Amino acid sequence: MTNTDETGRFLMKSRITGIIYFVEPIYNGKTPEWGDLDPATKKLTGNYGSKYTGAVTKKESLITEENGFVNIGYFKGSPFGAIEQRDREHQKRLGLL
Repeated sequence: MTNTDETGRFLMKSRITGIIYFVEPIYNGKTPEWGDLDPATKKLTGNYGSKYTGAVTKKESLITEENGFVNIGYFKGSPFGAIEQRDREHQKRLGLL
């Protein structure tokens, strides 16, 4: 994957089920300003807040049914915890747990 610093997108393949998950952090489009503080003027320069957010807005999301994704879900917290939960549910459906 490219531009993960900017978008936060990544793929994760479960070692348990072999399912590949596409993860995309979503934010509301409001990011704090951050950049370089000029020591002489005490002003913020080079505001990078809109580029390196590590997330995308819902409008920018690639995870849509139109793009072929199924079982789309939103959650708060760690994506790894959500993936672990989905893996457990998948194993239960298959009678492995």
